[in-house]
Amino acid sequence: MHRILRAEMIKKNKTITQLASEIGVTEKTLRNKINGDTDFTLPEAQAIRRILKSELTLDELFKVEGEV
Repeated sequence: MHRILRAEMIKKNKTITQLASEIGVTEKTLRNKINGDTDFTLPEAQAIRRILKSELTLDELFKVEGEV
């Protein structure tokens, strides 16, 4: 699960529905990606970082729970 991404979304007041719409995927698809069931593509990750105006690196923002 992408806990850091979820925390950043909450911090920026961005719902899954809003973010999914902005990156052009369905809500279910984004939920699957956030839960770690499927992977984010590089363009999706870059778009999310830009939309959230995150100062975190892609590696930090998309760190998967349990990764070293």
